[in-house]
Amino acid sequence: MEGLAAPQPVTALRRVGPAMQERLAKLGIGSVVDLLFHLPSRYQDRTRIVPIGSLRPGDHAVVEGELSAAEVKVGRRRMLLAQLVDGTGTIVLRFFYFTAAQQASLTRGTRLRCFGEVRPGATGLEMVHPEYRRPNGDQPPAVEEHLTPIYPTTEGLQQTTLRQLTDQALDLLTQGELPLLELLPAELLPAGGELPLAEALHFLHRPPPDAPLALLADGRHPAQQRLAFEELLAHHLSLRQLRLASNRQRAPALRPRRALVEALLAALPFSLTAAQQRVWGEIADDLAQFHPMMRLVQGDVGSGKTVVAALAALRAVEAEHQAAVMAPTELLAEQHFRNFSHWLTPLGIEVAWLAGKLKGKARKAALERILSGEVGVVVGTHALFQDDVAFQALGLVIVDEQHRFGVHQRLALREKGARAGRQPHQLIMTATPIPRTLAMTAYADLDLSTIDELPPGRTPVETAVLPDSRRDEVVARVAGACAEGRQAYWVCTVIEESELLEAQAAADTAALLQQMLPQLRVGLVHGRLKADEKEQVMAAFKGGELDLLVATTVIEVGVDVPNATLMIIENAERLGLAQLHQLRGRVGRGAGKSHCLLLYHPPLSAMSRSRLAILRESNDGFEIARRDLELRGPGELLGTRQTGLMQLKIADLRRDQALLPAVNRAAGILVRQAPERIPALVRRWVAGGDRYGTV
Repeated sequence: MEGLAAPQPVTALRRVGPAMQERLAKLGIGSVVDLLFHLPSRYQDRTRIVPIGSLRPGDHAVVEGELSAAEVKVGRRRMLLAQLVDGTGTIVLRFFYFTAAQQASLTRGTRLRCFGEVRPGATGLEMVHPEYRRPNGDQPPAVEEHLTPIYPTTEGLQQTTLRQLTDQALDLLTQGELPLLELLPAELLPAGGELPLAEALHFLHRPPPDAPLALLADGRHPAQQRLAFEELLAHHLSLRQLRLASNRQRAPALRPRRALVEALLAALPFSLTAAQQRVWGEIADDLAQFHPMMRLVQGDVGSGKTVVAALAALRAVEAEHQAAVMAPTELLAEQHFRNFSHWLTPLGIEVAWLAGKLKGKARKAALERILSGEVGVVVGTHALFQDDVAFQALGLVIVDEQHRFGVHQRLALREKGARAGRQPHQLIMTATPIPRTLAMTAYADLDLSTIDELPPGRTPVETAVLPDSRRDEVVARVAGACAEGRQAYWVCTVIEESELLEAQAAADTAALLQQMLPQLRVGLVHGRLKADEKEQVMAAFKGGELDLLVATTVIEVGVDVPNATLMIIENAERLGLAQLHQLRGRVGRGAGKSHCLLLYHPPLSAMSRSRLAILRESNDGFEIARRDLELRGPGELLGTRQTGLMQLKIADLRRDQALLPAVNRAAGILVRQAPERIPALVRRWVAGGDRYGTV
């Protein structure tokens, strides 16, 4: 069976030596089967010769004709220009880089066949650096028999090489010399996608001339959907394997021995909402079990996830274990440290801080207290899981904004916390609501809880979209709000993702606003400030010592100032919906009417206009997430670049949403009826797939 027998190494193919093997490895290709699953990203039609007279700008086409003129022109750049005619029209061939031999061969009367992109030029249509060859006598070269695949590649690996290697792999497949099994029964495949696997692969690598290019470009051809379904199923099953493996493992049963949870609930100046109570009940039930909790809690901005996490940490301490709280940024980790210290220290529980910036004696002392068990709760960034950090009895790991970490970090946490054959419980939180069908596929290893209710007293934020030409009006609005005793945020963004540039932009904006509004106390916070400097500025703003806080997107999460009722976000069109919604959530945290002004620099693209309109129309994070998925795909929701799960070869979670219910059904059937097929299916599609079944 494929996946049990050793896969045929790619070195079995002709012309693959050590150097080529290394280049292919950069693309994740180690075996001949891997090569078959390295699919084209697009196609070119070189199957027919197109009359020059019918060409349009943007076409990629094969043309054939005779050179009517060729000359070297010297202007700002030296270039070779040749005119190709075929009786229906003329096109200019433009070469910026050419050899003397090329120049000598491209003379008047020479017959050429060329392929390239058609562009508008100074004197008509042209091709810049087309591929070309000279028809040989009475036997002109044949046109291609199929659409030409264009593969994702890497430095030193040409398209022609990938095509030649793929030809060899397809030959082996056709001859039955490659172990490529059908792992899915036909009845599991979605309607219209029942194509045999080998047939689908052959079609996608070498589509016939009449293949529908538009359908292929859109990823909706039945052959693509057949493979996309199998890939999504493999990823879903890999996470189910994680879950099954987790359920087989042991965890400490965290059951109350002291009344710490009740003490905190009594001390809080507010009551939990019904949604918070429901989710806390689900968590408490999980923690009492002898297998590890793996629960994702999602809730909109301000729904009160942090206090639920604090209750979970208390339950761990009650049961004489430790809890670790991890956040993706130091600013968010600092906010959690303040909240947890405020709630837990009065109950006699020591809360420690651990981040990359903690150095020397302070770090050593913190590590010793964590190892000794003096510290009940440790809060920090990913520094919590560096090699030199050891816990006495880690019972619970809480990860905030999990979508920024990803599935591989979930594995690492699990392994870090393993002790004496037991795993810690894991509670994962996100303020980025995820549509249910997507969550079922992307987080199949997790139970899902939703805090779908905001605490009383939260007021909806009114959002307006304005061009930056109205900046003076906006500045006047800030002055008015602050004159009424309210506070405001001014958020700066820049095109390049550079902490230095963002810091500079924020500093310049702060100086300008201070000049325009001399009566206001203006503060500045950005990612390049030291932690204690940020802390001082934020404390001053929260304490009412500052009227206006100019900041970069570092304030996206974790800042709670009820008196701040106005937020201005510059260049809002540059940010994603999820991030804009997070930022907006910094206002509307008190009883005062709150406003968010989204400034944009015209002209706006149609996509940007749609996205900003969504923010203006809705304060519901779940509705925004659903529409965000429709517009931009799952990247913003799931952190595509970070998550191993989302490294998909052919499937697209936005385009292929309709497949997800069938994926979930098929997964259940395979688990019940053909579990022996699952490991091979996972290995086929998931990078590092072997690891998922052995965790």
